[in-house]
Amino acid sequence: MPHQEELKQWNEEVSNHMSHLNSALVKVLAIYAFGMVLTRQCGQTFVAEMMAQVLGVKVNTMRQRLRELTYESGAKRGRKRQAVSVSSCFAPLMQWVLSKLDTQQRQVILAMDVTYLRDRFTILVVSVVVFGCAIPVAWHIQQGSEKGQWHPIWLQLFGYLKGAVPAGWRVCVLADGGLYSKALFNHLHQRLGWHPHMRIGTQGLCREANGPWLPLAQLATCGMQPSLYTLICFKADPLACTLLVEWDARYDQPCLVVTDLCPRAARHETYHLRGWIESGFKDLKRGGLHWEQSKMTCPQRAERLWLVMSIALLYLVALGIPSAQDLPLTTYRSLKRALSCVNRGWIRFIAHLLALPGEPSTVPCRPIPANTYP
Repeated sequence: MPHQEELKQWNEEVSNHMSHLNSALVKVLAIYAFGMVLTRQCGQTFVAEMMAQVLGVKVNTMRQRLRELTYESGAKRGRKRQAVSVSSCFAPLMQWVLSKLDTQQRQVILAMDVTYLRDRFTILVVSVVVFGCAIPVAWHIQQGSEKGQWHPIWLQLFGYLKGAVPAGWRVCVLADGGLYSKALFNHLHQRLGWHPHMRIGTQGLCREANGPWLPLAQLATCGMQPSLYTLICFKADPLACTLLVEWDARYDQPCLVVTDLCPRAARHETYHLRGWIESGFKDLKRGGLHWEQSKMTCPQRAERLWLVMSIALLYLVALGIPSAQDLPLTTYRSLKRALSCVNRGWIRFIAHLLALPGEPSTVPCRPIPANTYP
């Protein structure tokens, strides 16, 4: 069959980074992710039709293999079938992403956020953000109607990733308004040694070390220059922090961000990258793999599907990183591209598959350059 070498090398890469999974699971995981990259669809039926043609097997056989990858062990055929433990894949997945980064930067930027699939699912996600994209590395999916606190879930997700980051690397964690938590802030700073950047509202009070309490809203004026303060925020539950304040005249509200970094080390540009996780959700949905069309109703099976989607996105982003001469000379806030890295990666992948015989058998991924981070 044509292009079997690509599938073979794909299987080897998945096996190298997911070595804790047995060979049968790795093989199906590689086939499923390859099919997603090829079709830019996450639907089992769509991918099964494509990969059945590629591998020369029956469509129903391929569909069943893909379907069982998301099943729990009791729902699979055979006595010794195993289910994919998604949480055991988070640290290897994180290490896989880091292996694609330029090692000179020794920094990784994580964004945490919540996304939804209509009223069916609520998904808590931690992603590596880079070059306008976001690659999920840890997630939890629950029914949309499920009640309960999110704080223990965030602690668990970050706990899975703790040992995956090399010693000496700086980790910044970005969170949008509504996800601020002093307990989580302290956990990231004190227990993990990471650097939270959490957006807060203008409600509440703040003060300098020995000064009077003043409203947070007084620090922000429309059109002001970005400013940093060393303050104690929130009178009821004080937090000693560095406060980054910015109010671009184009927006209706100011941006206030608390971090543990000292003013000399803190930079407004770091928090600007938080918006890239929104682009990542678009790549998972209508702008890429069309997760919004999923018919799944079981959260645990959906979590396994997300593992495949994350691997597919990682490959597409690594393929789509522009070459050094193509990198835009622009600020991080105004980073603009005619195409996203995901779309560029898919075009490079398809162009390679259509190449004439005798061309290189694999399309090379580029390391993610250091200047994609502030």
